[in-house]
Amino acid sequence: MYRRPLATLLTQALLALALLAPFSVRAAVSADQAAQIGQSLTSVGAEKGASKDGRIPAWSGGASAAQFGAAFKGFKEGDFYPDLFNADKPVLKITHDNYSQYAAQLPEGAKQMLRSYPEYFLNVYPTRRTAAFPEAIYQATKANATTAQLQGDDALTHASVGFPFPIPQSGAEVIWNHKTRYLGGTVDQTANIIVVDQSGSFHTAEYTQSAQFFYSNPAIPADKQQGLIFQLVRKQTAPPRLRGQVSMAWEHLDGSRDAWIYLPGTHRVLKAPTLAFDSPMAGADGGVSTDQSDMFNGSLQQYSWKLLGKREMYIGYNNYHLQQPNLKYAQLIKSHHLNPDYLRYELHRVWVVEASLKQGMSNVIQRRVFYVDEDSWTIAAVDCYDSHKQLWRYEEAHLLPLFVDHIVVPAPEVVYDFSAGRYVVINLANELPYVAKFGVTLPADYFTPQYLQSTGRQ
Repeated sequence: MYRRPLATLLTQALLALALLAPFSVRAAVSADQAAQIGQSLTSVGAEKGASKDGRIPAWSGGASAAQFGAAFKGFKEGDFYPDLFNADKPVLKITHDNYSQYAAQLPEGAKQMLRSYPEYFLNVYPTRRTAAFPEAIYQATKANATTAQLQGDDALTHASVGFPFPIPQSGAEVIWNHKTRYLGGTVDQTANIIVVDQSGSFHTAEYTQSAQFFYSNPAIPADKQQGLIFQLVRKQTAPPRLRGQVSMAWEHLDGSRDAWIYLPGTHRVLKAPTLAFDSPMAGADGGVSTDQSDMFNGSLQQYSWKLLGKREMYIGYNNYHLQQPNLKYAQLIKSHHLNPDYLRYELHRVWVVEASLKQGMSNVIQRRVFYVDEDSWTIAAVDCYDSHKQLWRYEEAHLLPLFVDHIVVPAPEVVYDFSAGRYVVINLANELPYVAKFGVTLPADYFTPQYLQSTGRQ
């Protein structure tokens, strides 16, 4: 569980009682509103129709591996996806010189990138609404629409399996859709963190990661979910100073987290309440906070959440070319930013959510503005502001629909630090031995402190 000093907890409790008590339970939408799902709205609550100018097409069910025929012949879990859409040509190039013409469709972080680095640009491709999920997720999402509730901002009730808030009424509801989105039943992957300095030189930390999902897993009945969103184990494999360190987290629907860590120097498993909020992410050299992984994770309790509406924005999407094994890191990683020749952007509708740090709370990021893809409820970009109200970090995800497993992942994620002129790339898989394997079988005791210690000793 997250823990704070007693005085801080008492202060937070009083503030909560004074400010939130009248609104402690957020009601679900009406049956009439929910009737839009599957009609004018898609099965997850996105606008089904095309944009007025037609640049965003209508959603027609998303994409599937079967649509690509021979491209997926012989594909197995862990393989790199084929280089889909490689015949597409850019329809627009946004540059240092012309970005002001497109300012309304760009996150503040993207504009800062274009202002700061004259060589940087965004190649915009035709929009493809490829996101799709299993039918069980669609059915559960529609059921959740009239029942799901938040206790304050940080505890989900009366929902299971599907997206809880397909027609969101608050910023917190949008973020909960991201937190509980469908990511399969189990997954095992090799992953990395690449830290790039101002010169373009970089070093890499590598790890393996396994997770099992509860809330969004149709194979687990609601009464067996144990109040969990997921359980995760991460084992550091490089560099030598981190090798053998193993961490584990249990994420709960009440907003809390249990965490443990195994340190090879002590051969002990310890509770790790600091693996949350703005504690530094292992291997990122202070360039990424723990709660920035997966674009945002963990408790919502530190911030006040505001829904700013929906906008059409240029975001990273459908870039299968970026993660091909024939492309090496030396080609992709440049000083200040990834090589824009290999990046793909599309125009999509996103929900915009503002999070402002509450009085009495402590986090290095004082304000965040999230841009959340309407078709997948995956966070695509985040503007991060420091205590001086200056844009400090910019998080950018390159959203990748994985048709075989009917999920959407942010891969890779990039965190740009404007004050330091460096950046961190998370999960750029090109030179890894395999990518994510979904549906793997894990030992029954895998997500326990006892197993954590045994695997750490290996």
